[in-house]
Amino acid sequence: VTGAFAASAFGGDRTVASSPVLSPVADSGAGTVASVAQAVQPSVVSIQAGNGGGSGVVLSADGLILTNNHVAALASGGAEITVRFNDGRTAKATVKGTDPATDLAVLQASGVSGLTAASLGDSDRLKVGDSVLAIGSPLGLAGSVTAGIVSALNRTVNVGGEEPPGQQFPPGWGRERRQEQPSEPTTIGGAIQTDAAINHGNSGGALVNASGQVVGINTAIATAGSEGNIGVGFAIPINTAKKVADQLIKNGDVRHAQLGVTVQDSTGGTAGALVGSVAEGSAAAKAGLRQGDLITKIDDRPIDASDTLVGMIRGFGPGQQITITYVRDGQTHTAKVTLAEKTE
Repeated sequence: VTGAFAASAFGGDRTVASSPVLSPVADSGAGTVASVAQAVQPSVVSIQAGNGGGSGVVLSADGLILTNNHVAALASGGAEITVRFNDGRTAKATVKGTDPATDLAVLQASGVSGLTAASLGDSDRLKVGDSVLAIGSPLGLAGSVTAGIVSALNRTVNVGGEEPPGQQFPPGWGRERRQEQPSEPTTIGGAIQTDAAINHGNSGGALVNASGQVVGINTAIATAGSEGNIGVGFAIPINTAKKVADQLIKNGDVRHAQLGVTVQDSTGGTAGALVGSVAEGSAAAKAGLRQGDLITKIDDRPIDASDTLVGMIRGFGPGQQITITYVRDGQTHTAKVTLAEKTE
């Protein structure tokens, strides 16, 4: 499927390392902003590559680092990647794997040990209103901490493109989108919206809950034409990031699911994703979907536009079964669909 919230991306050798166990950790007692920041800052790094930079989250003591694909892409022309740790150490890093579809990447820092790996939480447990911190290197200011709340959940965000440096925006905000650096455009579903201040350089940094667990990877902001933060930032849920990171560490790439339809926004003010075509032999075809069907829900989650469907499908893996609710000739139907693997 093709087709969300437009927001702004912030902003060698391959060393083989053992894969960390990327699983949610048990909740611990919530602490003060100061105590949480002090606990998590050692697990957040600054990344410099080419003429740009970003942030990253330490996954393992031996230097596996999770960041955004658009940060790793700064080194695509052969530029060196330098990682600066909270204690002042620096190390060269190489790209272990990237996934443009989810805007995530894993780096391997060379010659390091004894790093403090981040505690990864469970983003499915987040609620609107939960307190969060954003930790990263906005404008190159390493270890910066800002506080806010979870403003909304399950946002769909467009990241990437060929527009000049700056921000991207949610649909309906016009075409005045800009991005920090060129990267492959993608649609991210299920994003966490926060009002914690996020600016250029925060990309790849940590969104942290009150228990000091990383619950998201900061990725984008909406700016409405201004040059910086207006209190609308977006993070990739850590549960999505964990799945992607596991595959990148093990295989260097990621297997994605495919429904097998093209979609567009519905006309006439009706919410949903209108099916424009169905690929022969695809998962959608096998489930009986047709051109003109209006998809309104996947499982229990509503589809308000085509981009929402695109982002949501990217949250599933090949072989997973989903239930699609759709409208055909004024009648509501459901179909169980086993998603295929995306091969293109």
